[in-house]
Amino acid sequence: MKRPGDQGTALFRSVVETCRRRRRTGKIADSTGAELSGGMLLARALGLRRLLRRHYLRADEQHVGILLPPSVGAVVTNLALALDRRVTVNLNYTLTTELLNACLARAGIRHVLTSRRFAERFPFDLEAELVYLEDLRDKPTRIDKIIAALQAYLVPVNLLLRLLGLHRVAADDVLTVIFTSGTTGRPKGVMLTFGNITANIEAVDYVIDWRPTDVLIGILPFFHSFGSTITLWSVLARDVKAAYHVNPLEGQAVGTLCREHKGTILTATPMFLRTYLRRCQPEDFASLEVVAAGGEKLPRELSDAFEQRFGVRPIEGYGTTEMAPLVAANLPIGRSRDDATTWRKEGTVGRPVPGVRTRVVDLDTGVELGPGERGLLLVTGPGLMAGYLGQPEATAEAIRDGWYVTGDVAVVDENGVIEIVDRQSRFAKIGGEMVPHAAIEEALTALVGTDEEGGPKVVVTSLPDPTRGERLVVLHTRLDVTPDELRRGLDTAGLPNLFIPSRDSFIQADEFPAIGAGKLDLKRVRQIALDAMAARGSAVPATGEAPGGE
Repeated sequence: MKRPGDQGTALFRSVVETCRRRRRTGKIADSTGAELSGGMLLARALGLRRLLRRHYLRADEQHVGILLPPSVGAVVTNLALALDRRVTVNLNYTLTTELLNACLARAGIRHVLTSRRFAERFPFDLEAELVYLEDLRDKPTRIDKIIAALQAYLVPVNLLLRLLGLHRVAADDVLTVIFTSGTTGRPKGVMLTFGNITANIEAVDYVIDWRPTDVLIGILPFFHSFGSTITLWSVLARDVKAAYHVNPLEGQAVGTLCREHKGTILTATPMFLRTYLRRCQPEDFASLEVVAAGGEKLPRELSDAFEQRFGVRPIEGYGTTEMAPLVAANLPIGRSRDDATTWRKEGTVGRPVPGVRTRVVDLDTGVELGPGERGLLLVTGPGLMAGYLGQPEATAEAIRDGWYVTGDVAVVDENGVIEIVDRQSRFAKIGGEMVPHAAIEEALTALVGTDEEGGPKVVVTSLPDPTRGERLVVLHTRLDVTPDELRRGLDTAGLPNLFIPSRDSFIQADEFPAIGAGKLDLKRVRQIALDAMAARGSAVPATGEAPGGE
C-alpha cells in the first residue's frame, strides 16, 4: 500500500536516481557549449535552491516566474524551484508586456528568474522583481558547495527527499502552471500536478521506448506544455541526455547541435521541420531515429520531403495543454512498446496513449456519436489538469463531468484512431450552416501550392456578418492569381457557394503571425483581417455569392 505522498514523491525519486546513475556522464548540454553530468546537474540545482531561499524567495511565495529559453540554465532553474516545492511558471517571452503582466498578476508572482543577456534581448517592463542568475555566481559559500555536493552524491535518496520535505508531495499538488498560448483568446493558467506530469512521462515511455544512448534535441520552449513535459521533465526523470538550443527557428544551429551531440530524438512542430528542410544538411540529422511532430497538422508532403532528405519519417501526435499534454500519437517503428506497424495511420494523430479515453459528441446537441462520425472531441485521463488558475468558471466550462472539451472537431474510427478535422473555433456559421476553414484552405492550397519551405500561402478566418452571421476571409501571401481566379477554382473543385469567399474577402499579408511554439496565431490572423476590413471603410458584406459576383 502506498503511503500518502508516494505518488507525488515518485517523480523526485526518479529524477534523483537518474541523475546519480549518470553522475559522471553527460545529462544536459546546450549550444553555448555548457554541459553537465547528472551529478553536477543535481548539485547545481540543490545549490541554487539554497541561494534563492536565502537571498530572494520568501517562505510564502508559491509561484515563481522563469524567463529563460531552453538551455542548461533553464533546466537547473526549473529543477531548483521544484526541489524547493515552489510552483514553476515558465513565462512565454513571445507575448506582449501587457499579457505577461496579466500572467504575473494571475499567478501572484513576485520574482522572475532570468539572465541579463536574455533580458536585454527581451526588454519587458515586468511588474515583478527580476533575479539575474549571473548575480548569484559569487554568492555560494564553501559550506553551500559542500552541502550541495553531499546531497547530490552521497545522502541516501529517501533521506534526501525527507530532508527537502519532498516525502510530503502528493499526486494532486501542482508542479507547474503553463499559460495557454492565447491564439484564440487571453492566456489561461493551466495547473498541472505531479500526477499529471508523471502520467505523461509514462505515456512518453510507451510511445518512445527510451534507451540510455538516446539524446533528445530540445528546441521546444518550456512555456509550452510539449516542451515542459517532454523536453524538460521526461529528460530529468529518465536515463537519457538532452541537448538544448534557444531558438528553434535557427535551423543551422539546431543541425549543428544534433550533429555534434549525435541526437536520436527530435520533437518539433511542422513549422520548425520546414525550416530544417531548408537550412540543415543530411549529415546534421544522420543520427536521428525518431522525429515527433505536434501542435498543428503534419502534411504528408512535409513528411515525404523530410524522409527523403534526412532518412527518417516524422510521426504525428496530438496533445493539449489541459492534458499535460499528450493525448494520442502514431508510434515510431522499432522504437515503441507496441506494434507500430499496426497502430500507425498517416493523416491521423494515432490512438490515445494508455490511460486516455475519448468521446465524440454532436456539436449542437452534445449527444455522443459513434465511430466514424464527425463531432466535438472530449478527452479524459490521468493527465487532466487541476483547472485554470483562479478561474473556476472557465474551468467548469472546459471540464464537463470529468471530460475536457478540446474544442477540436474529430473523427474516431472503430480502432480508436483519431483524425482531427479542425478546431471548433475554425468553423464559420453561415446561414445556419457550419463551414470548416480547413476544407477551404485545403482547396485553395491545391490551387496555389505552398511556399518554398512547404508552408501555407493561405489562411482562412471568419468575421461577423450582419446578414448571414459570419463571413469567410482569406489571408494570403503574394500570389500569381487573382481572387476571381481562386473563386472560380473553388467552384470548379465542387465547393458549395457557402464555402466560397466573396471577391473582396481576400487580404494580402507579408507573412502569417505565429506564436513561439511554432503554430499560427489565429487570434492575430483574425485581428489582421478585422483591421484590413476597417481600413477599407466598408461594411462587412455577405459571403458565398456565386463566382464572379460582388
